[in-house]
Amino acid sequence: QVQLVESGGGLVQAGGSLGLSCAASGSIFTINTVGWYRQAPGKQRELVAAITSGGSTNYADSVKGRFTISRDNARNTVYLQMNSLKPEDTAVYYCNARRETVWGIVDYWGQGTQVTVSS
Repeated sequence: QVQLVESGGGLVQAGGSLGLSCAASGSIFTINTVGWYRQAPGKQRELVAAITSGGSTNYADSVKGRFTISRDNARNTVYLQMNSLKPEDTAVYYCNARRETVWGIVDYWGQGTQVTVSS
């Protein structure tokens, strides 16, 4: 099993920055992709950014140029640096780890961390 713990959320004014961290433990050698999702009240959870085991990244169009995902394999940690924050970035942010095999896909989720951006 894989356990994920997020940290770094909080309250920030529009235009400010926050950095999120996700610490992973357990059977992390099985993970192909890690990423960040977010969910605002009344909305579906959406992908924000992801990074593969090979280092490839992808971002939601709404955060390109503002957010950066990175990882530190030695510390089993994935980061999301969020700059130029907007009120519409307000959401609960979840760390995700995905294992993809011929048998199917297994997703692991953190508990979430609240990010609130004030006007």
